[in-house]
Amino acid sequence: MSRKRLVSMVGGTVLSALAIGFFMQRGESAAPRNLVPSLPAPVQQSVLQPAVSIAPDAVTFADPVSQPDAQTLILASSSVPSLIAPSLPKLAYLSSPDTDALPGGADVPADPASPRLGCDVTATATPGAMAMVDLQISAPCFINERLTVHHNGMIFTQTTDKSGKVSVNVPALSQQAVFVIAFGDGRGTVALANVPDLADFDRVAVQWTGKAGFQLHAREFGAAYGAPGHVWSGLPADKRQSLGFVTRLGDSETLIPQMAEVYTFPSGVSAKAGVVALSVEAEVTAGNCGRDISAQSLELRGNSTLRTRDLEMTMPNCDAKGDFLVLNNLVDDLKIAAK
Repeated sequence: MSRKRLVSMVGGTVLSALAIGFFMQRGESAAPRNLVPSLPAPVQQSVLQPAVSIAPDAVTFADPVSQPDAQTLILASSSVPSLIAPSLPKLAYLSSPDTDALPGGADVPADPASPRLGCDVTATATPGAMAMVDLQISAPCFINERLTVHHNGMIFTQTTDKSGKVSVNVPALSQQAVFVIAFGDGRGTVALANVPDLADFDRVAVQWTGKAGFQLHAREFGAAYGAPGHVWSGLPADKRQSLGFVTRLGDSETLIPQMAEVYTFPSGVSAKAGVVALSVEAEVTAGNCGRDISAQSLELRGNSTLRTRDLEMTMPNCDAKGDFLVLNNLVDDLKIAAK
């Protein structure tokens, strides 16, 4: 029998015979493969030639180098034996550690529900004199960051320092004062304060966005501009000769700043009677000349509810830079009765 072995076997006796006949035809051409046929020559001559020709590329021959001895192969069946998967060892479940085995019998610490990295935003609101609230904000992971403070309709922006902190005195606009602090990414916090003496004060505020250049002016009991009793945010504290005061809120250097000015007068304890004339002024600057600007006023008088009023106006062209527009109809004057 020849040592040449067919890799692909075509099922069926007839096709097997044809393949054998084809093999016998190619016997001489296979001689260069150094395979010596072990069958006698008469056996080769007795094989019938196939009646049907098979294309040479229909049969694939194995590489003679990797072929085992054909005499050692015994095909008991044409079917492929099923493969039996080896049994895998069973894995044992790991048990929880034995706390008694720890030094001193210490307990295993529980995993925290969420990691704490010291980045919480916190705030406290402490009521003080003149119905003011000391607002302290701490945000260690927001260094030199813009934030917004919301309080009863009033909004202003601040910037944290190099430690992520902000300290600001805010005039309360409600007895149960709520302060909402928000950063640009949505993080923030809330601070609460009870301001029981708020009813003793009248407050008028004006707020705006951008560099509109608004100023709130109060002239108490007939005071002229620049005279004692004229109160505004640019007046140094050591030169103030008035009962009321103006608080300026917001950082004008932040991106899209939101600013506010609040005038406070102690109407509930005033020994004088009269009128406090209020006006809002807008300076014509390079940042607002020839543009539309807007503002909003907020008025809280004693125990009354908070009132708001909106203003929109077009500033003069840039030739008028340095001039001031006086708006007398945005806020109402205060009428003070002696106590």
